[in-house]
Amino acid sequence: MKNLKMQKVLIYDPDKCTGCRYCEIACAYYHFKTFNFERAHLHVIFDEEKRAFEAIYCHHCDEPICAAACPSDAISKDEETGWVRINPSVCIGCKTCIVVCPLSAPWFNETFHVSMKCDFCNGEPQCARFCPPQAIRVVTREEALKFSEKRYLEAST
Repeated sequence: MKNLKMQKVLIYDPDKCTGCRYCEIACAYYHFKTFNFERAHLHVIFDEEKRAFEAIYCHHCDEPICAAACPSDAISKDEETGWVRINPSVCIGCKTCIVVCPLSAPWFNETFHVSMKCDFCNGEPQCARFCPPQAIRVVTREEALKFSEKRYLEAST
């Protein structure tokens, strides 16, 4: 098993996000060859209360509840990369993963009748690649933890 701290994950910095949604377009085009926001595996929304943009995306959890809850075992975690994936040929379209995910990351594809979510674009997340202000970036889990701790401390002061 790969060192957990060195696995790659995405981080999102709302202070840098301009709401351009290039991340969504890049994701949708990579997976479906369409410029349709609804086909993206992540979504950027504007939080009226916080007056800031927020990104909804899979964090590829250490212990993914979506995988534990999936009745068809369509969701698995690659222990080497840390990526949590949905196998569309095994998914029965029950939407359990959508209900249990605390981040609301999985979404239901009406065309294929299966749940979908970020698959990390086989190691080269297009959302991060095409984010002009680098609000979404690829970092190690260790760097992500430090980033989260720093943001938490800033928010509590």
